[in-house]
Amino acid sequence: MENSSPLKKTIGLPQAIALYIGAVLGSGVLIVPGLAAEIAGPASLLAWGFMTLLILPLALSMGLLSARFPNAGGVSHFVTMAFGPRTGALIGWFFLMSVPIGAPVAALTGAGYLTAALGWGEGIRILIAAIMLVAGLAANIVGMKVVGPVQIAVVLAIVAVLVMAVAGAAPHIETTHFTPFMPHGWISVGRAAAILFWCFIGWEAVSHMSEEFTDPKRAAVKGVTIAAVLVGVLYFLTALATVGTHSYEDGGADTSLVRVISMLLGHWGGLVTGFTGVFICTATIIAYTGASSRLAYALSRDNHAPRWMGTVSRRYHTPIGGIAFLTLCFIAVLVFYGTGAVSLSSLIQLPNATFILTYLGGCAAGIRLLKDQRWARRICWISFLTTALVFPFVGWAVLYPVVVIAVFFIHGKLRQTTRLKKQQNLEQV
Repeated sequence: MENSSPLKKTIGLPQAIALYIGAVLGSGVLIVPGLAAEIAGPASLLAWGFMTLLILPLALSMGLLSARFPNAGGVSHFVTMAFGPRTGALIGWFFLMSVPIGAPVAALTGAGYLTAALGWGEGIRILIAAIMLVAGLAANIVGMKVVGPVQIAVVLAIVAVLVMAVAGAAPHIETTHFTPFMPHGWISVGRAAAILFWCFIGWEAVSHMSEEFTDPKRAAVKGVTIAAVLVGVLYFLTALATVGTHSYEDGGADTSLVRVISMLLGHWGGLVTGFTGVFICTATIIAYTGASSRLAYALSRDNHAPRWMGTVSRRYHTPIGGIAFLTLCFIAVLVFYGTGAVSLSSLIQLPNATFILTYLGGCAAGIRLLKDQRWARRICWISFLTTALVFPFVGWAVLYPVVVIAVFFIHGKLRQTTRLKKQQNLEQV
């Protein structure tokens, strides 16, 4: 093992597309369509329409920045270039502290679908979630050259199942299920849009792997565009099937996809959905573990994180220091969830707030850094303004980034104090 060894360029266009889709088309497709419909009724489709339109400029903003400035620091690096190292480091920590919660949420969601299908209990659910997280960590130790082909196969399987689910639900969609269209008013549409943001998080994740793209301009821009179109269409059709079949009612909001797929496959639907959930969430975990571990490496390289977090495997050229950090966090979150102190629906809201702030920072950086490309700058402005409209609806979860900010500045002060003491000791000597 060695510190700050260069990362290896192994990610081509097909792998980049698969990573983008795997990062974005994650646990959200399993749980969010039903939850959004429960919040806003059929009017949740307006929120889906809004977010589907937002997806392309958001994706392109991250893709254009990755193509121009490929770096393991991702959004943190872009913000550093635009607004300075301190702001960039803070945005980096927003993302870094999102994944320790977001990845276990994805694992518990996928594991929950499988245990519900097989009739297993909560203990088995946590065990399966732990195995999924270990798989994501192990895959990123080996490296993206091996992960890439696996990710492509997983994404193809996910897309095939979702297409089948929508096709099977189509004959069961009834117009009566769309009335009343807005039972809870316009505010509910805004609340639904805030939750929906969980489904469209991921574009910034792959930007952290841009340093490993074999052709950053082609893989980032073309890859993100293809992925954005596919993801937007699949999400909206899944939401339409969920609302049109009323599969989110009678307490089934968090497992609505089980009912949708069961319409096509009967009693086998639950089992297929369970294994699909595991595949979907494992793909997400792989992408986010890769992104976060590389960010930890970049922050350490730039002296904004502990030195050990920048350790790179001599054999695989992968950031095992960041992976070790995530391992500790994953264990803590699973133990905390296992005690019953927090629910999955509460956990999912915490990283949502920091993810949105990460996007705002990235879009703001794009406005400044891409000023020589008028159309690119406009895309970043659209992304920034529409994302800013969503942020107020995160509600109480805003406390999480407040805590991250407080810890970040306290750490900075302590680090500065330690540095001054060392200088004083040297001067005395």
